[in-house]
Amino acid sequence: MRNIFLLFCLLLEAVVPTWACTSAVVSGRATPDGRPLLWKHRDTGFLKNHVEYVKGEKYDFIAVVNSEDFSLKHEAWIGTNSAGFALMNTQSYNLVDMKDDEERGAANGRVIYRALEVCATVDDFCHFLDTISKPSMIEANFGVIDAQGGAVMFEVDYYSYKMYDANDPVIAPHGYVARTNFSVSGQYGAGAGVVRYQEAERVLEPMAKKNNVTPQRIFSDLSRSFHNCKLGIDLRQAPFTAPEASGWFVDQDFIPRSSSSCSVVVQGVKSGEASGLTTMWTVLGYPPTGVAVPLWVDKELPRAVCLDNELGTSPLAYWSLCLMERVFSFKAGMGSSRYMHWAALYDESGHGFMQLLEPFEIKAFEYTQPMLDKWRRQNGIDKKEMRELYQLLDNPELWKVYGNLYERE
Repeated sequence: MRNIFLLFCLLLEAVVPTWACTSAVVSGRATPDGRPLLWKHRDTGFLKNHVEYVKGEKYDFIAVVNSEDFSLKHEAWIGTNSAGFALMNTQSYNLVDMKDDEERGAANGRVIYRALEVCATVDDFCHFLDTISKPSMIEANFGVIDAQGGAVMFEVDYYSYKMYDANDPVIAPHGYVARTNFSVSGQYGAGAGVVRYQEAERVLEPMAKKNNVTPQRIFSDLSRSFHNCKLGIDLRQAPFTAPEASGWFVDQDFIPRSSSSCSVVVQGVKSGEASGLTTMWTVLGYPPTGVAVPLWVDKELPRAVCLDNELGTSPLAYWSLCLMERVFSFKAGMGSSRYMHWAALYDESGHGFMQLLEPFEIKAFEYTQPMLDKWRRQNGIDKKEMRELYQLLDNPELWKVYGNLYERE
């Protein structure tokens, strides 16, 4: 009887997901150019995401939002504003002793939206948290960077918060603070996402020691990592890529999961640089089948990241999620959705979805870096050049590849 009960619990866990995220704040101490980074790999029940421009009360901002309910709810999940202030959250599961009638972290998305409107610095966010009504209905780890080089992780409950400064060598000896779905200061259990946290630490620590944490490496080495440090396996290595392999694996505790809706890295500015140079590198949809594009706080955004009413989400999210359906295509009873067609994503011949889309992201970085270097020298964005860059990145060949991959058997 006990074995039957354990089997039931495992199956229940397989079909009732816990929404989760993996994240880090990275100080300029750990990056090659001295600019801070803010990363969020989002897991959620709202897979359809787009980027929205908001003319805020004090500061304008761009943010990743739920396509399905943004018009009804003023919620955002990661974004950056015209002051160079950027904010994201990961849901914590061990900061609050929940009551039966409470929604966990009910205010988290509204807090990000509102703070992006009114905050310019880490200190402003502290004041924001100090003065909002209590109980706040917040249960989250909030990552913040600002245009003064601030890089702080906050652990926030209904009444209080604790700060973990990535610039403090005592708190963050290697210049970063990572979080998944538990809080170090939490009192109510172990939280969630421990294996993903261990994986993030495994990748980030050696990278940070060499001052080599970059947006491109975060996407390639974390958001598309299929290494599980608990199991000691990497699906990109044999035997999982061998011709005799089944081509299938169970989606368990990798950073990218079937619930992943985006991955975003906000690259901040050095002290004295124009805050408008803050760049939000954004992958919408399932990151292994997505492509990063650079965005700046402006009402003009590439159509690929904006809401398309016919698609019900952004074009980039739509096509990425279409391919994700091919990856999680096994539907044969309770729990079967956890099976991942790994060979569709990656194979030794180089024809997996992830491999065929990678060149488009490489080109995005190659096109953007010289432009960013120029804008940094002149300490401001040239709007005409920004529009031209967006047009260049809206590559017709990318949409053709997405369509061909979707039709592929």
